[in-house]
Amino acid sequence: MSYTKETLAARPWLLRHNVYAAPSPIHGKGLYAARDIDGGSYIGTYRGIRTRNDGKYVLWTFPEGLSPVGRRGMNLLRYLNHSQTPNAEFDGYDLYALRPIAAHEEITINYGEFE
Repeated sequence: MSYTKETLAARPWLLRHNVYAAPSPIHGKGLYAARDIDGGSYIGTYRGIRTRNDGKYVLWTFPEGLSPVGRRGMNLLRYLNHSQTPNAEFDGYDLYALRPIAAHEEITINYGEFE
C-alpha cells in the first residue's frame, strides 16, 4: 500500500511502511525501500528541527530569495546516503523517487544537487 503526502504528513509513523534503516555498503546505516516504489512517487518528508548550524543529518534547502534553511533530521530519512547515480531527490524537504525502486534497494540522493 502506498501513502499520499497528506496521509504521511498527518501520520508520520507510517513512513516505516515505505522505508527502513539497515547497514549500508556505502556508509554506516542506509535507507532502504520497504516495498516497491514507483518512479515519481512521494517517499516521505525530512522531519526535524530548524538549525543554522551544519552537522550530521542536516539537510539544507535554498528558498529563492531567502537565506539557506537547515533542518536536523529526526526521522528515518536522515539515513540517506550519497550516490552519483541517485534513485531519489528532494523537492524542498519532500523526497521523491527518480525511477522505480525495488523493495530492499538502498535509496540514495546526490548530496551536491539541491535546489
